[in-house]
Amino acid sequence: MLEKIQAVLDELKTRHRDTRVQLFDVGLVSCVEDRLSLEGRVLDPQTFDALETAMQSEFPTLKLDTSAVKVLHGESPLYLTVATNLTGLYSQPTFHCDLLSELLFGWPLEVLETTGDWCLVRQMDGYIGWAYRGYLSEKPAPAPTHIVSAPESLLRAEADPGSKLLTRILGGTSLKIEKVEGDWALVHANKSGWIPLADLRAFQDMPQTAAAQRAMMTEDALKWMGVQYLWGGCTAHGIDCSGLAQLLYRLVGVTLPRDAGMQYDVGRAVEPPFLPGDLIFFGEDGVDITHVGIIMGGWDTIHSSGKRNGVYIDNVQAEEDYLKKIYIGTCRYLD
Repeated sequence: MLEKIQAVLDELKTRHRDTRVQLFDVGLVSCVEDRLSLEGRVLDPQTFDALETAMQSEFPTLKLDTSAVKVLHGESPLYLTVATNLTGLYSQPTFHCDLLSELLFGWPLEVLETTGDWCLVRQMDGYIGWAYRGYLSEKPAPAPTHIVSAPESLLRAEADPGSKLLTRILGGTSLKIEKVEGDWALVHANKSGWIPLADLRAFQDMPQTAAAQRAMMTEDALKWMGVQYLWGGCTAHGIDCSGLAQLLYRLVGVTLPRDAGMQYDVGRAVEPPFLPGDLIFFGEDGVDITHVGIIMGGWDTIHSSGKRNGVYIDNVQAEEDYLKKIYIGTCRYLD
């Protein structure tokens, strides 16, 4: 009986194995006479219901006790806001572990649980990881009006390029303009100050057609040339392949999932000729997606590559290009 119970739990864990967006950590407490007790935690009510349904179906004669199984996403979730210009999202509640992704100022995060100085959080796109509590605030950021379209913008004390440098705001950060003086905008990030208007793009000015989005995306992409590769990175301080793809789409008002495999899953497969902005995917054994780039035109692809240690353009069909051997497919998101 115990082996069968564990087998059902293992199958459920396998079904919810994508820890980037799912959480299933449930174990057996006891099975005494006709009572089956479980403990642990699951992400949401849907996962909890799947647990109870599976157990009741497989063991209809047992009285199921799931009172010790915690559902992390409740009806009244707690939200905190990123209060620094940049922080990491980690696989464990410590800085000394894998960097899963990065978080920019103003991003709201749902707090699933707290351990010491760390919070297990879920981003608005469903991505889950650990964030340092000291870098989060209970105060929500003002409703943004613009996004930083430059890779990096220097925030100064006055509307003057010679004034004191206060901080750096990373590309992809959403902000509210409080005031405009000439070519400068007063904004509040982790500090209040002035940045050049040229570094900002108004949400109301986002391109409205696929052609305009493609043109803007290829123009934006060139600004990121030479940024170093960083696993889990999302900014000009270091970026990975899917982080670059997600960011370039965000800058034209389109939301994509965080990781390459996720991006592939939501795209529409297309054959040549490709269009600028299409995402091109690579992987091992023609199955597992491990890399993504952005089509600039033809087979020319801009991507953040560990092999190249940064953001560069390669032609995937060039005979000497290593990407040609691991090409899987291309997807379209703009129609």
